[in-house]
Amino acid sequence: MVDILLIIILLLVFLLPFIFRKIEHNLELFLLVMGLLATVVSKTLSFHLLGHVFSNYLLYLVTAVVLVMGFVFNLTVSKLKTAINSILSRIKIELFVSLVILFLGLISSIITAIVATLILVEIIHLLPLKHKTKVKVAIIGCFSIGFGAALTPLGEPLSTIVVSSLNAEFLYILKNLGMYIVPTIIILSLLSYFILLHERKKGHILPTYEQLLTEEEAIVKAEESAILALEARKDVILRAGKIFMFIVALELLCNGFKPFIDKYIVKLGDRLLFWINIISAALDNATIAAAEITPSLSTGQVKAILLSLLASGGILIQGNIPNIIAANKLEIKSKEWVQLGLPLGLILLLAFYLLLFVV
Repeated sequence: MVDILLIIILLLVFLLPFIFRKIEHNLELFLLVMGLLATVVSKTLSFHLLGHVFSNYLLYLVTAVVLVMGFVFNLTVSKLKTAINSILSRIKIELFVSLVILFLGLISSIITAIVATLILVEIIHLLPLKHKTKVKVAIIGCFSIGFGAALTPLGEPLSTIVVSSLNAEFLYILKNLGMYIVPTIIILSLLSYFILLHERKKGHILPTYEQLLTEEEAIVKAEESAILALEARKDVILRAGKIFMFIVALELLCNGFKPFIDKYIVKLGDRLLFWINIISAALDNATIAAAEITPSLSTGQVKAILLSLLASGGILIQGNIPNIIAANKLEIKSKEWVQLGLPLGLILLLAFYLLLFVV
């Protein structure tokens, strides 16, 4: 009965944000409720668990970085906008975005996925693109950062847990999965280039703000910017609070489902496990990796587990920290994310499956 209830909760986590608009607009609170419910059903809710969740340094680190970087970007937004417009006067926006996604994907394993994502979303926010186009760029960028951050233990918790669980060397993932991850980042960069070419034909690439404004309008815009500065600071604080709630919710969800994962998921064969790991689209992939990765696994099995987790992590907003940050900053809804996140994630999963198990 417990297992059935957990499956129902997982299905609700996957489906309800796409059915009810109120849930979609309050995704953090919904996931928090589902996380608490999962821990109650699995009988894992306790003061010890809550202590574990709220003693996790990553909870406060991610929130603090988002808060501080938000204020930094808020103070330097005019300079950043000027710099971007200067660059776009020299090269096409398609090439600029492609290079940004490539660079941040490759460097995210050093500067961390969090910082890379914050840079990405601030740049996207200032680009002269329609909202739907910004959503596409953000999703591709988050996929790129999610893959790139896994290359070293510095990038994200997933790689830290894997290297620690295997008692492996620092560059273990880079050496064994770099041949899959680096080309994937390059392909995602090229994908953003061709998507923007298509968006230009549809008229979704706009002139820069400076090109749109007359001199009189520019003066009014400057006055409005000063008034909106205080509101922007409030947005930064609110965003950090939402991300704090998001991480707590994911921690509770993953702890609630851990007995189920230990009981059923980790015992599956390699090929089936590869596809079952699509549940990381809704659950934290670091927790799943912690349950599945053991020293007894072969390198081939580790490759299959990690690549399936990384590809699945971009399918839904709640699948990865970069997705959560981007969705909050750019006001991306679950329905908007899944329109590209799902097909892109499935294509990557299919490609990795063929490479690992067929070719």
